[in-house]
Amino acid sequence: MQKLGRKPNNKNLDLNNCALSAADVTELASLLPFLPELEELSLSWNGCVGGTLKALTVHLHHVSLLKVLRLNNCKLTAEDVISLGEASEIVSQLEVLDLSWNSNIGGKLSLLTKKLQKGCKLKLLKIADCNLTPKDGESLAEILKVIPNLEVLDLSINKHIGCSMKVVAQDLKNVPGLKELNLHMCGLKQDSLQGLDTALEHLAELRKLDLSCNKGIGGGFKDSTAHLASLKNLEVLDLHQCCVTEEDMTILSQVIPLLSSLQELNLSSNKNVGVSSDPLLARLRFLPKLKYVAISNCGLGEESLSSLAEAALHLPELEILDLSWNKCVGGNLKLLLGALKLATEIQVLRLSSCNLVAEDLALLTLLTQDGHLARLRKLDLSYNNSISDEGWAVFCQGLAAFKELSELDVSLRPSSCRACGTWFSKLLAALTELPALAELGMQRWGLSELQRRRLESFNQDNGRNIRFDC
Repeated sequence: MQKLGRKPNNKNLDLNNCALSAADVTELASLLPFLPELEELSLSWNGCVGGTLKALTVHLHHVSLLKVLRLNNCKLTAEDVISLGEASEIVSQLEVLDLSWNSNIGGKLSLLTKKLQKGCKLKLLKIADCNLTPKDGESLAEILKVIPNLEVLDLSINKHIGCSMKVVAQDLKNVPGLKELNLHMCGLKQDSLQGLDTALEHLAELRKLDLSCNKGIGGGFKDSTAHLASLKNLEVLDLHQCCVTEEDMTILSQVIPLLSSLQELNLSSNKNVGVSSDPLLARLRFLPKLKYVAISNCGLGEESLSSLAEAALHLPELEILDLSWNKCVGGNLKLLLGALKLATEIQVLRLSSCNLVAEDLALLTLLTQDGHLARLRKLDLSYNNSISDEGWAVFCQGLAAFKELSELDVSLRPSSCRACGTWFSKLLAALTELPALAELGMQRWGLSELQRRRLESFNQDNGRNIRFDC
């Protein structure tokens, strides 16, 4: 451990991203007899582990208390998967297994799953981005019958597994304690969504459901939400980039407000959110526990923005609001004035590419000077080329009032380039009064040689360590 620059720990052996060689893995295996109390082992992000795992697994009987094994991005081979399967009988206390980002596992998952014993104690299983096949999905469905304690299942970024999701969904009833289900970018279709909805009837403990980036499920919510509303413990629902239709939105407008424990809602990149005849946004008032609302790139209009503004008055715990890529916000930020005054917990505000104008920045500045937005830490104003130099000057003049701000982005669009105006000096003056600021994005602002030198010497002159992304 000293050789690898890590602190030795008898219970936790973290060799994540240590550039291990095959010889290192063999040496590690020889140490296991001296670590009988070992509970966690991470070899993640070590590509040379692939093909050498058997040298390690044959010694796992020495660490019978092992509960956590992380092997993500290790270039595992079919032989490694076989070795893991054989070792599963030995490490009977294993609760966490992470095999993510091992693309060679695809088509070979059964080499592991057929070895898992009934009553297996696994609580977390991650197989993200492993090139899983429909056949792997069927193998996964089989093991759900022998891991009744499973709480987290992550199958994200496996685009071909959607074809077998109906089979997997049928066996989710065998893991009634499941708390997180991540199906991000799994190639789900409408029939997959219908099968999953049936499974939700048995998942009363579910806290997180991620169906994002499955464009094929668009149009399928009308037949697939019968049991979604029953998830009274659901805290996170991610439906971004799902091609939801207007009809879907009508159904979701009736269902989502019934999720009384919901804290995070992501509907971004679904253009019909803003044009639905039965808007969901007005009904967010019935979800007072909401902390995170993301509706970027949702085609919002002034009417839907007003609905959101009115609902936000009833969201006292709101911490993160993402309105990026909704052009209607520009010139209309005043509609959110009341909500932003009451948002005492808000820490992140994203307004990228919103066609903001000087008036909008002046409003933000006045809010802060009046004692509102006191906890704001991240402010994204990037890609708002419509803001005049005068607008930036007013903003920078009052920037010092954002006392808790740690990240600020004022970058221009990739296709743009614009010279910094006289507001640059006001910006530098404000930075000296922002003790928490650690990152400032200023991409595509053309700095003069003098301005660049002043920026480069700022940290040294002020004893700071701000990262300037120019």
